[in-house]
Parts: sequence; C-alpha cells; structure tokens
Amino acid sequence: MTRRQFITLLGSTAATWPLSVRAQSKLRTIGYLGSGSPSAQGPWIAAFVQRMRELGWIEGVTFVVENRWAEGRSERYAEIAAEFVRLNVAIILTEGVAAPAAQRATATIPIVFAVAGDPVGAGLVASLARPGGNVTGLSIQQPELAGKRLELIRKVVPGLRRVAVLANIGSNNVALEMVEVQTAARTLGLEIAWMEIRQASDITPAFDSLIGRAEALYVCGDPLVNANRVQINTLALGARLPTIHGFREFAEAGALMTYGPNFPDLFRRAGDLVDKILRGAKPADLPVEQPTKFDLVINLTTAKALGLTIPNNLLALANQVIE
Repeated sequence: MTRRQFITLLGSTAATWPLSVRAQSKLRTIGYLGSGSPSAQGPWIAAFVQRMRELGWIEGVTFVVENRWAEGRSERYAEIAAEFVRLNVAIILTEGVAAPAAQRATATIPIVFAVAGDPVGAGLVASLARPGGNVTGLSIQQPELAGKRLELIRKVVPGLRRVAVLANIGSNNVALEMVEVQTAARTLGLEIAWMEIRQASDITPAFDSLIGRAEALYVCGDPLVNANRVQINTLALGARLPTIHGFREFAEAGALMTYGPNFPDLFRRAGDLVDKILRGAKPADLPVEQPTKFDLVINLTTAKALGLTIPNNLLALANQVIE
C-alpha cells in the first residue's frame, strides 16, 4: 500500500466513525488520584474505564486516564493533585480521603470523588443536593452499616461480648465511623476495645496490646489499613480474631467477612458523572449520589481456620463465598 493510499483509507475510516465520536475527537485526560495501590484499587478504576467505553468514549482516542497511586501515604495526595493541575487534566477522579487535597489544588478543574464518607462534613460540597463549586461524586455515608457489620460478626461468633476496633485516627472519615461503631455497639450490648493507629508501623504494636481483650475484630475502612490488609489479616488470624471490614478486598486477602458498598459499581457510576461533565454539565449542579449496591463476602477458608461454622442462612445471603 502506498502512502497516498494509506492516507486515503485513514480518512475514509474516520468518516465512518459515529458523529458523537468525531465531535469528541479532542483527547480528554482524566487524572486518577488513587489513595491506595494498583492491587487494591485497580479493579475499581477498571470498572470506571469500562463504563466510559459503554458511554461512547474511546480509550486513547477521546479519553485517557493517567493513574497516580499514593500507596496509603496521605502526604502524596497534594503532590499528585499539583501534578494534575500542571498537566491541566480535564477532570480529577479520586476518593473522599484524597479529594480535599485536589480541592485545595484547584478551584477550576472539575473533581469527581467516587467514594466519600462524609462529603458535607469534610467541606467537599455545600450540600448533597447542590454541591456548589467544582466538586461532586458519590457518598457512602451510611450510619447503619456499622451496626449491620457488628450484627453479622455476632451471628458468627457465639456469645460475642467484646469487639476490638482497628482505626486510623488520623482520618476524618474514620473518626465518623468510630462514632457510628460505638453507637451501634452500645445498642447491641457489646464492649469496645480500641486499637488506634496513625501509620503502618503502629499495626503490630496495636495487636500486641490487644491480647485477651477481644473476641472479634472490626476494621474501619481507610486507605492505610487497606494497603496493609494482608498484614492485618495475618495478625488477626494469629490472634484467633474473626475480622469484619467494609471492603471486599479484605475478605479476598483473608478476612472472615466484609459488608459494604460495591466499589466497582460506585466507580462505574462515577463514570456517568464524568461523562456528564465532559459533555458540558457543571459539578455544582450534579447532586452527590448514594450507593445502591451492597456486597456481603464470606471467606470459608478463614472460617475453617478459626474453627467457626457460618450459618446456612447467612451463606445464602452472601454475594460471594471464598473457598
């Protein structure tokens, strides 16, 4: 094929693209500020990319995602946000814990958080109905979730009275969850043993201080603990503590159970918000949405290792059973 023939073929191929694609021919860069690691959050961003494709965007032609991972180090949030501002990305996609750093870095680039604990309390939005500013997204602020997790672990651990709670007290979102856990525990008649951490090096000493003080472990959701989930699950198993968490990745890494919003689904829905913004909508006018899909994941291998029997009615409710 001659060069002239190739150019002619390329032009005729472009002419057959849908009008919507040709109208979007400008490549839009989406900067993803990931608070954790690719191994933990890679499936989430993959769900987002898939949704973008479904909405008519062509990866590498009409949009591209630049991924940056903080690996659980909060000091990296501001650095990554500043880099995206320098790159002049079209949109910054992130999670609630890192969103404030993005918000401080720019008041003009749209910001979409796929996950946030308390976006109003964190100052990300003025209200859920009318966010205002350049930020919107999806909130997982669900106070009843803490109570449901405690009820689930109580169904599996006979005579449960004392629950350890592992929490990164340096996180605003975790502070909210800690209050919810304490309220739910009081209602259920459970005692709480707090395990407070601020960095990865605090995890092992926290477990050392827990010996004999609890019969189960509740882990508050946070990028720091998610990045160290294998270590936490190993220590919990060594201490014979059945563990419950909100992220399904914890069960996949060895925790007994997880119950919480389906994060890939939240990132898919973030794709809908990004699509609307790229087509001209303003974040200020897009209401913050709530999760609609929740998953219960049970790890039977861990249950057997702990000598626990999972009730059949609970297994029937599980979205995933790991064997």
